[in-house]
Amino acid sequence: MTSLQVLVVDDEPAIRQVVSAQLRKAGHTVDQAGDAESALERLSRGDVDIALSDIKLPNMSGIELLRKARAANIDTAFIMMTAFASVDTAIEAIKAGAADYMIKPLNHDELLHRLNKVGDLRGLRAENRVLRRLVMGANQEVFGFNSPAMREMEHMAAKVARTNSTVLITGESGTGKGVVARLIHQQSPRADRNFIPVNCGAIPENLVESEFFGHTKGAFTGADKIRKGLFLEADGGTIFLDEIGELPILLQVKLLHVIEQKAVRPVGSEQERPVDVRIIAATNRDLGEMVAQGKFREDLYFRLSVFHIHVPPLRERRQDLAALIKFLLQRNTRRMGSDGHEATLAPGVEELLVNYDWPGNVRELENILDRALILADRGHVTLADLPPSITKTSAPGSNIDLNVQLEGSLREQVRKFEAALILRTIEDAGGDRRAAAQKLNIGLSSLYRKLEEMDGHKLPPENE
Repeated sequence: MTSLQVLVVDDEPAIRQVVSAQLRKAGHTVDQAGDAESALERLSRGDVDIALSDIKLPNMSGIELLRKARAANIDTAFIMMTAFASVDTAIEAIKAGAADYMIKPLNHDELLHRLNKVGDLRGLRAENRVLRRLVMGANQEVFGFNSPAMREMEHMAAKVARTNSTVLITGESGTGKGVVARLIHQQSPRADRNFIPVNCGAIPENLVESEFFGHTKGAFTGADKIRKGLFLEADGGTIFLDEIGELPILLQVKLLHVIEQKAVRPVGSEQERPVDVRIIAATNRDLGEMVAQGKFREDLYFRLSVFHIHVPPLRERRQDLAALIKFLLQRNTRRMGSDGHEATLAPGVEELLVNYDWPGNVRELENILDRALILADRGHVTLADLPPSITKTSAPGSNIDLNVQLEGSLREQVRKFEAALILRTIEDAGGDRRAAAQKLNIGLSSLYRKLEEMDGHKLPPENE
């Protein structure tokens, strides 16, 4: 059950107190108002989810209160209550915009049922707004890892996913920390609730508190309407705080409070709202060193790092690269459109990509493949489609120097590189042309044709 902010409006103190006690016992946050004027003042803050209002009030009726709230663009759901049941009154209340209508004396179980029903409808509308924003990210395809390090990471993610523990994910920029966070959420009991990713470094410092915890209407200049806040958007689900090391010290204190008290206080509000959120944080910075320098709170660091997962860089998991390249090529081809042509790699391209160190990790790899697909003819990626930052680098362990004699036109340079690669592959295969052709992923006849074009090169003895 989601906790709601409820305002009980009734001119009889005993009724207000009894109903408020019942709602608090059920886990809701409750305020009271004895007349429509004070109720309207409280509603103007914009953080009340549901107003449970008597129709018969002094000076102004509950229905008139509802109309004034709607005229002021206050997005609070109203459940009207009255001791004098009549069809006309019910119709008038519904026409004015009431979500429901109840007869006094209120039945405790029925009240909670009606309240939760209205709350669920409000929550569903909010979730739909969030889902529309996140629909592209929520349908990410999943890559199956081959390297032992990443399989261990997957195992750890699956273990912690079943708990409510906070998780700290570390790793270099572009390693896929966000993918790991989403993987944890998708395997958790919260998988059917919201996953809210937040880039802590992308929010202006003066707006972080409002973005995180929300604000009431009029809380500050420019706050012309209520903002729910990212933590309340994620209520019942998971919030992913990326680049947590960029969070200002003042907000670190407030985040620690949220973790410990499981409640948030919107800017401009006098009351805290209970919130049930699983927190996953990520950073490419050394938080331990930041703690030593006084730039990150030690108590928050310990709270976040209850369970630590490190995502290794691509250069430390080369076993994943060949399959990851094919996976990204296929996915990006579908995403970008390729006129029906399947993405393929020319000889030497995969070897070159696998042996590159990838300082930008998966993000750099994906960007380079996107660029190559744009340049490629009919989806066939050649060495010429790769940027110079890749092709000018020699593959580790290889005696092919990509800078040697690479002069002339682009076509001539590509031909020379291809020739050097073919010669090296045949030499590594002990002269076995068939094995070399298989390694280069080309047909044997294609290899012989290329050898004929390389007239003048000294070939290793043939051994087939």
